[in-house]
Order: sequence, then C-alpha cells, then structure tokens
Amino acid sequence: MKIPPDAIIPASKLTRYLLVWRDEDDKSKFLAQAGFTLGNPQDLEAAIRLLIETNEAVEDGVNDFGNFYRVEGDLVGVNGRILGVITIWIVKTAVDNKFRFVTLKPGRKVKRET
Repeated sequence: MKIPPDAIIPASKLTRYLLVWRDEDDKSKFLAQAGFTLGNPQDLEAAIRLLIETNEAVEDGVNDFGNFYRVEGDLVGVNGRILGVITIWIVKTAVDNKFRFVTLKPGRKVKRET
C-alpha cells in the first residue's frame, strides 16, 4: 500500500519540529547532513513526498487517535546525500480518514551520495 499523494504534511512539522534544533530528540542535525535547513523546508517536503511515492507503507499499530503507518526508505537530499529514514503517518479514522505526517527518524542505512 502507498501513502496517497494528498497526504497532509503540516508546514509546522517541518519548520517548528524537524528543522529546528531541540534539546531532546533533535532531528535537525541529521537532516542538515542532506542539506535540509529552515531555509528550504519545501525541499524536505518534496523529498518526503518522493519517499512515500516510491516506497510501500506498512501498518504500524492502532490507538485511540487512529491507525499508524510506517514508510522506510531513502530520503534524497538537496546536496545529493541520501539518508535512510523511517517516516510515521496516522489516519485519524474518527476525524476525516486522511493520512497525516507524524514524524521522521533516522533509519538503518545511510548512504553518502547519489
């Protein structure tokens, strides 16, 4: 199964969470290796959308908020570096049945360049 192309990726998830340095669970330093910064959040969104277009989603659990899905694969950076990542998505069945981006974390494999 694929995450649909109209999945919701809130801009705030990129600009207030993933691309901002945090004391705990920081992802900005990891993403900066591939050239993703606060100066180009649209490039990160495009890379995430390419990731879900080219990789299968796997069911990853259910809770009171909805059904979770995981997509693993290569995130192609603006500088040519490829990062292995895992993205998490939720479908809030009680709300609107739309896929929403939850988070991204480093995956198992990290490649140097394309």
